[in-house]
Amino acid sequence: MSNKRFLLVRRPKGTPVPEDFAFVSEPIPSPAAGSITVRNHYASLDPAQRGWMDDAPSYMPPIGLGEPVRATTVGRVHASANKDFAAGDWVLGLNGIEEYSLVAPGGFTAKIDVAKVPSPSYFLSALGAVGLTAYFGLLEDGKPQRGETVLVSAAAGAVGSIVGQIAKIKGCRTIGIAGGERKCKRLITDYGFDVDIDYRGKSMRELSAEIAAAAPGGVNVVFENVGGDVLDAALMNLAPKARIVLCGLISEYNAPEGKAGARNLWQLIVKQATMRGFLIRDYVPRFAEGGAQIAEWIGQKRLRVDEHVVAGIDNAYAAFMLLFSGGNDGKLILKIA
Repeated sequence: MSNKRFLLVRRPKGTPVPEDFAFVSEPIPSPAAGSITVRNHYASLDPAQRGWMDDAPSYMPPIGLGEPVRATTVGRVHASANKDFAAGDWVLGLNGIEEYSLVAPGGFTAKIDVAKVPSPSYFLSALGAVGLTAYFGLLEDGKPQRGETVLVSAAAGAVGSIVGQIAKIKGCRTIGIAGGERKCKRLITDYGFDVDIDYRGKSMRELSAEIAAAAPGGVNVVFENVGGDVLDAALMNLAPKARIVLCGLISEYNAPEGKAGARNLWQLIVKQATMRGFLIRDYVPRFAEGGAQIAEWIGQKRLRVDEHVVAGIDNAYAAFMLLFSGGNDGKLILKIA
């Protein structure tokens, strides 16, 4: 028995290429006092992982060269030297894309009850960082009020699709921006958005004009996942006292010339608007609250959550790159076990 691991061996320059990574097989680690060994079944694939690959200041340290690509994983305890965990327990943790992870004392690992969900992978989608980011990011930072207009970029994505649905539950009008006819159609048919806008092949001015036509009174809440021209177009269509939740900037993560930033920030002054960066870690003490509400909405069939599961650790690179090509439908998850 061996432990296959997906390692970062070189800092990507722009778009990651296969040579930036390597697969190795090593012995399965044995836990020392207070540690556990986890057999990972599922790993979350997220745009944030691209940022962790750079040696740059961030809210988390960069992934070390020669270390597995960091990921939130769901798995079962394989062996335990910790009285709080027994072999066979299902756990959620921040580990790596590898078959087995050694979790030291104090490592971020929590038991989960998989009997409550259709699949353990739900703890990486609806009840994981994706669902909770949408829930707390929109409701706590965006503070949408009934009758307001909410604009969501990457609206067909894992987070954006849930944001739009929660906004509708709260009585808001929703505009979603996505790439391509197929995804734009899903915004209406699957996620209940009121208006869809296809950003592909359009300049910032053209996008701005489409947003203006959809929201002549301006946008009250912007939930931003893309950045670049999409964010600049949104900034040109703010309602007075608008709130912008800055969740991601995926259009800039692979830019070889570096991040360009927004050019229309002056509109924050004009409209007395606010822009706030969002990190889900601030809401860890309230995860149970958010998870319970999301589970209730799912049970009531008011919230749809889609998963795109790719099987096999050997497909880690190809699966990860779907994030940047738009080839995934729903929360992207790698099935390892």
